[in-house]
Amino acid sequence: MPTPRRRLLALLALAALAAGSVVAGPVAAADPSSARAATPAPGHRPVIFIHGSAGSAAQFQTQAKRLASNGYPIEAIEAHEYDSPNVASTLPQIHAGLDARISRLLAATGADRVDLLAHSLGTFVTQGYLASSPARAARVAHYVNLDGRPAAAPPGGVPTLAIWGEGDPARAIVGATNVHLPEQSHTQTVSSRESFGEIFRFLRGHAPRTTRIVPQPLGTARVSGRAVFFPSNVGVTGATLEVYPVGTLTGARLSDRPAYRVSLGGDGSFGPLPVLASARYEFAVVRAGAATHHFYFQPFVRSDAFVRLLTSRPGEGLGELVDTSDRHTALTIQRQKEWWGDQGHAGDHLWINGRDVLNAANTPRAKRVIAIFAFDDGSDGVTDLTAPLPEFFGQTFMTGMDVFIPAAPARPGVVSVVVRQRGGGYDVLTLPNWRSSAHRVTVGVDDV
Repeated sequence: MPTPRRRLLALLALAALAAGSVVAGPVAAADPSSARAATPAPGHRPVIFIHGSAGSAAQFQTQAKRLASNGYPIEAIEAHEYDSPNVASTLPQIHAGLDARISRLLAATGADRVDLLAHSLGTFVTQGYLASSPARAARVAHYVNLDGRPAAAPPGGVPTLAIWGEGDPARAIVGATNVHLPEQSHTQTVSSRESFGEIFRFLRGHAPRTTRIVPQPLGTARVSGRAVFFPSNVGVTGATLEVYPVGTLTGARLSDRPAYRVSLGGDGSFGPLPVLASARYEFAVVRAGAATHHFYFQPFVRSDAFVRLLTSRPGEGLGELVDTSDRHTALTIQRQKEWWGDQGHAGDHLWINGRDVLNAANTPRAKRVIAIFAFDDGSDGVTDLTAPLPEFFGQTFMTGMDVFIPAAPARPGVVSVVVRQRGGGYDVLTLPNWRSSAHRVTVGVDDV
């Protein structure tokens, strides 16, 4: 029987969903180009984020919510996504797409110019864009280079802030405002509070009111995003997205009927969907002939337009390297801040079903891991953390580890994921122990 706490959570979740005037059934996917016009508050220019290698809008998810907490309209914060493995051959198309995005945002907001922020490989894309044409540079008020490419001058003459993380302290953009955060890792420079403070002061000329993510007023957030194939960022089509409220203590669905059912097409967009800001949800991508891909997140405290559901086509991608069986659950755990398993108390800890799985071998600081694949390698029912799985460890920003996570029905119950963030703070997520033979599971851990 459900506990009183679980019944209360279910009622609160259903009340929030009802308030959004959307019920289970077909829901049209949102088209970002047709979103309602965003009128920026005075001085709030549209912000566009350009991600790095194997990246997506998700890397800027936290900073977008911090900007919104300081008065930016969420509709005026966008990400320009592209197929990073093929950037060399598609750069003209990427630049043309950025032209169109800027034109649309300027027309929708009435702003004079936009602000561009780029990370890593995205700084190659952006610096080339700004330097390619005075007309292009003239439509950009500020450029922020996040741990990317040095330069002999601000690209295109646009006022530039360059934030640098750990690494060579001599890196700089000559003539720019250069800020060094030597204790922060590569992706952390995108998502950290310290980075946000520097970005906000550069764009606005004063410190932010807060570096917190302020909870959504009235307790109801609106969530939108895309389901995409990793790492190309091509939208998932011919699939259905199902969204379920889940129990805080178990991660189990509170109803067999999804709160939302969305047909995915085009660029894989969905939403905005009203959700209870204090509740947890499961997003399930269902495709014929493919394993159902379940995504679990921490509560959406504030409206979020940068949710990304990263998956792969059947028979392709890293998912095909994951051993599967009816006996074990396979997890992908993502965080937009590197996992440090070799820094002792100054590092991170990640317990899966009570076992700390990070160590100097599988998550060294120098590896810059943000995605962890944890599954029963060889399907032998044995955990072996003495060495990382080489096919995953050899990929940029990734690692793999042999962790036996018993699945239902052999062991009905839940998977417990507990994180001690470096710098303090714990995060706890629970989820069903789905059989990896028919299910994929991704867990998103907040980077704050």
